[in-house]
Amino acid sequence: MPRNLLIMIALACCIAGMVAFYVTRGERQTATNVVAGGPIDESKLIDLTWNFDDRTIYWPTAKPFQWEKESWGKSAGGFWYTAARYSASEHGGTHLDSPVHFAEGKMHMDEIPVTKLVGPGVVIDISVSCDKTPDYLLSVEDITAWENEHGRIPEQSIVIIRTGWGRFWPDRKRYLGSDVAGDVANLHFPGISRQAAEFLAKDRTIDGIGIDTASLDHGQSKDFIAHQILNGANIYGLENVANLEKLPATGATIIAMPMKIKGGTGGPVRIIALLP
Repeated sequence: MPRNLLIMIALACCIAGMVAFYVTRGERQTATNVVAGGPIDESKLIDLTWNFDDRTIYWPTAKPFQWEKESWGKSAGGFWYTAARYSASEHGGTHLDSPVHFAEGKMHMDEIPVTKLVGPGVVIDISVSCDKTPDYLLSVEDITAWENEHGRIPEQSIVIIRTGWGRFWPDRKRYLGSDVAGDVANLHFPGISRQAAEFLAKDRTIDGIGIDTASLDHGQSKDFIAHQILNGANIYGLENVANLEKLPATGATIIAMPMKIKGGTGGPVRIIALLP
């Protein structure tokens, strides 16, 4: 089967969801463009997901990703057969935080509607500020400056914060600030301020928020207040998002499909962007 056709089939459900999503929001012209656009241009698909392997970065206190072969090679019947097993904590690598992660009574992984996992991407680039201050916090001013240039953040969008930290992956020391197992006292990386989290949760209507660091909160956070506020508003988080330098500030569609773990607080997610 041709590779283009395979990709089209794999994305069919996502595209159908996008169409329904845009139509219900009244953006009928956008939906029409998606349907009438013809075959998907592979050059417009961007993978925003890091590999899961023995170098994948997890929280210092979390169980890392483990993968081992169960069967590998010619079987007794003479045909090739492979199978393996894996295990890991829910929160590590490119993953999704379900709202219940920091908010009692909010959505678990399996309860997040598919319509909330597909949406217009908003990329707020604060990498210049983060280069100067490793513990930099996204501010309300950063958000309003973005809006002054690009317009108000669309409703039901997925906001992505680009700190530039992705360039350090998978160097734990540079990415986290410490490569010592269990060490959470010496973590240093950017995050989202209380004020910015409150602004996005209360004054804007977004479905999800992502960042190219290990946490929505900065490394030195002790109360994880950005998680508390955003999860408390039933907004999910995407952490350790890859390749953000390839995305425009507006125009991309984000598709984030996590492992559907019943009752899960988080789990691995394959995130892709469809460029305009």
